[in-house]
Amino acid sequence: MSVEQLEGAQDAAVLDFPLSRRGDVLPEECGWLREKAPVARVRTLTGDPAWLVSSYALAKQVLEDERFSLKDTANAGAPRQYALTIPPEVVDNMGNINSAGLRNAVMKALNPRQKGLQDWLAATAGELIDRLVAEGGPADLRAGFADPFSAALHCQVLGVPFADRRRLMSGLDVAFMTAREPFADSALNWYKDVGYFADALRAQLALPAEERTGLLGRFAELREADPESAHLSDDMFATVAVSLFGAGAVSTSAFLVLAVLALLQRPELIGYLRAHPERMGKAVDELLRWNLSVGDGLPRIALADVRLGDVLVREGELVLVLLEGANFDPEAFERPEELDLERDSPNAHLAFGAGRHFCPASALGRAHAEIALSVLVDRLPALRLAVPTENLVWRTGFIKRLPERLPVAW
Repeated sequence: MSVEQLEGAQDAAVLDFPLSRRGDVLPEECGWLREKAPVARVRTLTGDPAWLVSSYALAKQVLEDERFSLKDTANAGAPRQYALTIPPEVVDNMGNINSAGLRNAVMKALNPRQKGLQDWLAATAGELIDRLVAEGGPADLRAGFADPFSAALHCQVLGVPFADRRRLMSGLDVAFMTAREPFADSALNWYKDVGYFADALRAQLALPAEERTGLLGRFAELREADPESAHLSDDMFATVAVSLFGAGAVSTSAFLVLAVLALLQRPELIGYLRAHPERMGKAVDELLRWNLSVGDGLPRIALADVRLGDVLVREGELVLVLLEGANFDPEAFERPEELDLERDSPNAHLAFGAGRHFCPASALGRAHAEIALSVLVDRLPALRLAVPTENLVWRTGFIKRLPERLPVAW
């Protein structure tokens, strides 16, 4: 819907959501929504009503207020963004991890400072670039670098073979599909991957303690220490692993693809990063603010009547936080439409969420991006987009805004 159409329908009502699927152009509705209707009535893919929150202050309020629940978005009969393609009980993954007493094991596995991890990642990134260069350009940077590099990180963290990355990544296309109605084989896809990680856990159990690796190695130790405990079953461990691989790999890859695309559209920034490697941390934070990969909003169900700005949200209603609204809000970020790799803002972007559901892998995600971009700008300083931007094909029906391919040359 254009801004003109929004103006004409201002008194009425309902905007269809999600917005544009392009990840390289800020949807034009964002500015109008923030100014005219920061809490707007929308209709989701399933036809359910929801409130779309588009200002930074109100988005932060929703994410930090425990009266807005992520877990309850999976309740039977609750209004939805789209049909569930994973079991309802898996939606609140960190809540499940905490209640099972696994938080310490998971947080240790997600620590980017664990011995040797960053050196291994840098070496892996270099090997992937070597393969691209050997094959010659143009090449698909998503298939040849972003996807396998993201898979490599999560295979290493979880303790499964990198050789299995294609099999694991293929399941994400179904697991994170956004569909109007449930479909039977989404469950088949989920339980196939649960079976894989249950087998991988048993493989770790068969190893001597000193040879176990990754989170599944830690889980094997817990399993041995308490083999009769019902809450530490193989399937429960496997479910945690599937959830972490899926959410982590799809998020890091999508962010990396769009971050590279943003740099390719401003080639002077590649030169800047190459000349100022010490600025990479700040640059990644700015690219996270700028990133449009979250295409469907962050969902919450109101557990009570709560006032958001001028709107009274009723108990049981669905609220969606529009990240591209919040992260481009001029009330929170000076010149938000400018990609400024030297930005030093008093406000934190919301790319990792906020409150109790702040992403537990945020430090790992930052390290992944810093290493990937450092290797890319160092090894391929002349990197460029190999096709016109308007010829990129943007995926539909997926939880992330993502081009099917990112053809590059150098």
